[in-house]
Amino acid sequence: MTGTRVKARGDSVFAERFAVFAECLLTGVWITVASLGLVTFPAALAAGARHLHRRIAHESEGLREFVADFRVAVRGGWVVGLAGWAAVAAVRVDVQAARAGIPGGPLVGAIGLFALIGAVVALLRAVALWTPEAGWWALLTGGGRRTVLDPAGSFLIIGGLAVVAASAWFAAPLAVPVLGAVVAAAVAVEERYRHR
Repeated sequence: MTGTRVKARGDSVFAERFAVFAECLLTGVWITVASLGLVTFPAALAAGARHLHRRIAHESEGLREFVADFRVAVRGGWVVGLAGWAAVAAVRVDVQAARAGIPGGPLVGAIGLFALIGAVVALLRAVALWTPEAGWWALLTGGGRRTVLDPAGSFLIIGGLAVVAASAWFAAPLAVPVLGAVVAAAVAVEERYRHR
């Protein structure tokens, strides 16, 4: 289907792939704007992943569908966002304990950081499969399970997160569009896992 569509429009394979990459960057901007509510970040990630699924399948796509998905996802997703911020606060306390020189602090801080990274990967894997009918609890437990059972895919997502961190360190505005590429990586990892 993709090859037929590309030839029918006269686009090269390179042009089609570049268009998908550009859509990922635009989706990163949409995700960032939708995440400004702080607890809305899981819903924004879910809407972004669904948008990218539609774009790759050459179905209707655009901001209108993204906003509609976001509105549905935020109904239960805000609770996930609140829990995410609570986890970040707990890890911050662990890191402060490590810096304060409390006995066992460095170990607790390292465990906290690894747990937070694992939770972020599980969240990204969960939102990659989000649909309006899916429940957040089932998505998150499935994402956590796949994070452990598919370490190669999980490390690919961690690599994407490292790119976002490096982009933010280099120039903070670069992290905004690259966030869409990380969501696209999570979508690709889930497709790879599904077809194994």
